[in-house]
Amino acid sequence: MIFRTVPAALASLFILGAGGAVSAGAPEPWQLGFQAPASPVMTDINDLHNFLLWIIIVIALFVTGLLLFVVIRFGAKRHPVPTRTTHNTVIEVIWTVVPIMILAVIAVPSFRLLYFMDRIEAPEMTLKAIGHQWYWSYEYPDHGNFTFDSTMIPDEDIKPGQKRLLEVDNRVILPVDTNIRILMTSTDVLHAWAVPAFGIKTDTIPGRLSEAWVRIDREGVYYGQCSELCGIHHGFMPIAVEAVSKEAFKKWVETAKKKFARADTAAPVALLASAGGPSPRRSGSRLGEASGEARAGRRGGR
Repeated sequence: MIFRTVPAALASLFILGAGGAVSAGAPEPWQLGFQAPASPVMTDINDLHNFLLWIIIVIALFVTGLLLFVVIRFGAKRHPVPTRTTHNTVIEVIWTVVPIMILAVIAVPSFRLLYFMDRIEAPEMTLKAIGHQWYWSYEYPDHGNFTFDSTMIPDEDIKPGQKRLLEVDNRVILPVDTNIRILMTSTDVLHAWAVPAFGIKTDTIPGRLSEAWVRIDREGVYYGQCSELCGIHHGFMPIAVEAVSKEAFKKWVETAKKKFARADTAAPVALLASAGGPSPRRSGSRLGEASGEARAGRRGGR
């Protein structure tokens, strides 16, 4: 991991401490800083962020001190006749070279992180995420190629302990300690598959495949949302990933093959919008109903 230093750890504690305890996979009220990382990519993103934070603090303190020095040292009372000095070779070299050095120090770990988070060379499994207006579909090509839809649970169906606007009817189930390649695309408009705890925020583009990867460090439930403006129900496309042990994942796969078995026929996805559109308060319910109709039409129901 990059820049795993004591100053970086102190910066992280300062940022997260202001917002109170941060849960593993969901945002908290009044939270500051990132969610707790649950993958090597997000851990490195957090470390780089903390490293850059210290650089910014040093620059801000230096500039503030320099301004105060100039105000006090060269004020009108002490220097009623201002100096007419126009050039200083040493100072001009310093203020050219030092920013170049700072940018070089930032660029090296930044490019290394970009290449690290781009793709995995030897994935152990593949997950395909497909964006729709306004829900997600998931395919497991390495485990029987079954498919299922994942739709937000409307407000009236939320149970105690579930998170409003984040909980779904079918969670993505993934194993921990596994290199997972995630392929993303869309059937209609631009969406974005984003899970903050994994350090993933990738656009899903119609007609193209985008790629990311994750290796989940620990079991738990991790939430995300569509992060690309995709229409009237953009705010109702949550992502819920449940990370389980490898043994539990194998058992779930056997059950999922039967539960989400493909039908031989397919029907067009039902249209959601009406002339005036649903009210914001009822949009979650309307979305769930429309997506349920779409799933029933495409696969003959569950």
